[in-house]
Amino acid sequence: MLGRTAVVGLLAYASLVLILRACGNRTLSKMNAFDFVVTVALGSTLATILIDRNVALAQGALALALLAALQFLITWSSVRWRWVRRSVTGEPVLLAHRGALLPEALRHARVTADEVEAALRGAGVAALEDVESVVLETDGSFSVVRRRS
Repeated sequence: MLGRTAVVGLLAYASLVLILRACGNRTLSKMNAFDFVVTVALGSTLATILIDRNVALAQGALALALLAALQFLITWSSVRWRWVRRSVTGEPVLLAHRGALLPEALRHARVTADEVEAALRGAGVAALEDVESVVLETDGSFSVVRRRS
């Protein structure tokens, strides 16, 4: 039983690494919500292959390849068609502009003023008045653009 887990684990992990490398760097890039879901699904599938004796290595490898292929197809499509990109990753949200918070945008994005202030501190900006804009990116990070002096 332990031997099976070790052998299947090694082979399943190697399969996953090969599949991810074949899909390109985009698969391993900074994640948006869609990429996060695919990553969780890949991890869950790998765990199932390791633990469930009823799942053969070939079945698991096929499941991993299918998830990676679907992710590749969606990202390939999102590069070519804006509606796919918007459906999968969403759009960046402008949260502050020219030193002022945009309350409706904050509410819609479910972001607090405290989170924006933390993003400012993280970017080395002392005050909101020193900012041209703050954007919530599709991967959940904040971009802070300073005002020109």
